[in-house]
Amino acid sequence: MSELSYPDVTTYAVPFFIALILLELGWIVIKHNKDGYGGRYEMRDALTSLIMGAGSVISGILLGFITYGFLMFLWRLTPLDLGTSLGVVALCFVLDDLRYYWGHRFGHRVRWVWASHVNHHSSQHYNLTTALRQTWTGTFTFMMILRAPLILLGFHPALVLFCGGMNLIYQFWIHTEAITRLPRWFESVMNTPSHHRVHHGRNARYLDANYAGVFIVWDKMFGTFIPELDEDKPDYGLVHNLGTFNPLRVAFHEWVGIFKDATQAGLTWRERLLYCLAPPGYSHDGSRDTSETIKQKHLARHPEDVGTAGFKN
Repeated sequence: MSELSYPDVTTYAVPFFIALILLELGWIVIKHNKDGYGGRYEMRDALTSLIMGAGSVISGILLGFITYGFLMFLWRLTPLDLGTSLGVVALCFVLDDLRYYWGHRFGHRVRWVWASHVNHHSSQHYNLTTALRQTWTGTFTFMMILRAPLILLGFHPALVLFCGGMNLIYQFWIHTEAITRLPRWFESVMNTPSHHRVHHGRNARYLDANYAGVFIVWDKMFGTFIPELDEDKPDYGLVHNLGTFNPLRVAFHEWVGIFKDATQAGLTWRERLLYCLAPPGYSHDGSRDTSETIKQKHLARHPEDVGTAGFKN
């Protein structure tokens, strides 16, 4: 079992990714975005996303040994071995998706992790190339620790990473505006383009919602689900957009921001730590907005939204 291996499914999926991108682009050209939901491409933005995707692959090749080495260390510690039956693979896939949910949620609520994840949200467009806008610095967030319980329960590291790859492949197709809604039974259980458009929206209503990878039921269980509303279409990007297509700035701007904030003169050690670990938007003097204060300010301007989707009483 120590030599167990699975195919690198994300590499095998690349030709299908390219084919779907071309299909989506063709659909947009034919549809001419007449209903406002067909989607759109901006070539510089799409190129940046492709470069970010290529950089993520290179980062995985160069640094992947760290995560795999950590997981193999845990594998040697655990006395449990669940094997590789079809049922075990299915169970691992579901539990790994739960792991993804929490890792993704931390990625929006802990600035250190957000510094890695933010690049995925930096595009102001929402199409299949956006799915490829992946991090170069995920290893440095130490979110690999969230996979530890799976290993200690007896799932082999190769199986866990295989399920993680399948999870990412699933998420590719939901980065589109070409699909509006799917059947209600599917929307109620699975993550879909509609649900994930909400996640990429910078509207006050949609901040910090729909963290799911494959199964949207996690968001419904943990109170982070918000439906997409036709009267409030997602406005994509960051609360404060970067205004650049420079891949280096996209990849590292938040790490630079953390360094600058945490090294300001006159801060306490607690304040320096909070600049690293508090939610994005934290400031020691309250001069910036977090997602919570953005929602509060929206409700102050629009009290009629109290109690509606995305705005709790």
